[in-house]
Amino acid sequence: MADRHAVHITSARTSHSDDVRGRQRRYLISMSIRTVCFVLAVVTDGPLRWAFVVCAVCLPYIAVVVANAGSAADPNGPEAFFDDSRPMLPPGKTPP
Repeated sequence: MADRHAVHITSARTSHSDDVRGRQRRYLISMSIRTVCFVLAVVTDGPLRWAFVVCAVCLPYIAVVVANAGSAADPNGPEAFFDDSRPMLPPGKTPP
């Protein structure tokens, strides 16, 4: 059976809706971690409490920066595709 794998044929970015969905997901995860840090800051004491407070205060900035990092196009471009299972024509004569 032939090797069936997807061939990357474009270096285009992802669609806008997929990009927005990914940004929203990253932001939601960061804000969930911030909420957990707030809760842990309330239920713990000592130096650990202050570590959770610092995390809860700094995470909004980090979340916005990470969420706004858009998708980039593939810098290497598309991969070459060679199909060795089919015969190829030999090189032709070059004009004089």
